[in-house]
Amino acid sequence: MSLTIHVSKTDGDFSTIQEAINAVPYEETATIHISEGVYNEKIFCEKRAITLIGDGVDKTILCFDDYANEVMEDGSKRGTFRSYTAFFGGDRVHIKDMTIRNDAGDGRAVGQAIAVYADADICFFENVKMTGCQDTLFCAPLPRQERKKNGFLGPRVMTERRLTSQYYKNCTITGDVDFIFGGADAVFDDCTIICNDRMHVGLTVAGSSPAGSATLDKDQIDTRERFINGYITAACGLSRDLGFVFRNCRIGGAEGCEEGSVFLGRPWRDEAKSVFLHCTMDKTIAPERFSGWGGITVDQPETFYGEFGTILAGPSIIFADLSQKNSWVKDISESEAAAISSRADLIVKRICG
Repeated sequence: MSLTIHVSKTDGDFSTIQEAINAVPYEETATIHISEGVYNEKIFCEKRAITLIGDGVDKTILCFDDYANEVMEDGSKRGTFRSYTAFFGGDRVHIKDMTIRNDAGDGRAVGQAIAVYADADICFFENVKMTGCQDTLFCAPLPRQERKKNGFLGPRVMTERRLTSQYYKNCTITGDVDFIFGGADAVFDDCTIICNDRMHVGLTVAGSSPAGSATLDKDQIDTRERFINGYITAACGLSRDLGFVFRNCRIGGAEGCEEGSVFLGRPWRDEAKSVFLHCTMDKTIAPERFSGWGGITVDQPETFYGEFGTILAGPSIIFADLSQKNSWVKDISESEAAAISSRADLIVKRICG
């Protein structure tokens, strides 16, 4: 038997999502239906097998506004991994037909601000919109070692790193700096991936006035060579893992983004792997495709970055010259693309059955 729970602002079993999650015993299988409405909550979900289904991406909205630079009661900063709007752990989670967002604002003012922290052994997101700025979606696990003291403070700082399997189907993910990051084996099919326009927006913090005097974190963005709107991925997996695979996705910048100002990724750790197969990209994608960590042309020979079968959306002179890509970005052959896709299919089969 499976539990079925209804969350509604007016006539549900519970009026908040967290109350409904708390009511599910760990070992039970449960489906939580979340009615239309805006739920201003920070949720923590760690169950054996749980499904959350909304009324649609424009109808059921979960939002919160925690951020990394926020000063806590003990004087320390909240940090990246305690900034999430929604944390999903446990064995298996399925999230469908809803929006999850972090409303903290521009990372240049607030730092990292996670919308979704996905850390269940098996994660399935279907028709979900995830929005934020810096670090929108964290696909756990964390890297093995932090680069600065207390950099990993959060739900998994003391736990053993374990590889997770994640599938994103028909999702929309928006952000700017490293906004899909982590060490998971993650497959993105038929998704829309949009980088924010950072050049033409002011620096604001949720609930406050413009914060133009904010100090930039050195890992946020490198503008010494030219203006950069963002990096779509920041993977940190191992070379033996699959890494991030994007298939048949629509990739580009929000309206107003400059040509060549959006990178497909940069490596959070040296063995990062991200590939884009048969994706449609617009002229905002940088001709170098991927950036090094700390500079566009920093050599990253241990990474596996590449694309195959890219479709160009609209006239794009700057994007058409493949010779401009960084030398360590791979030319994926048709056979290599097929092999990568086959590995991705195994993950999808494991998740979807």
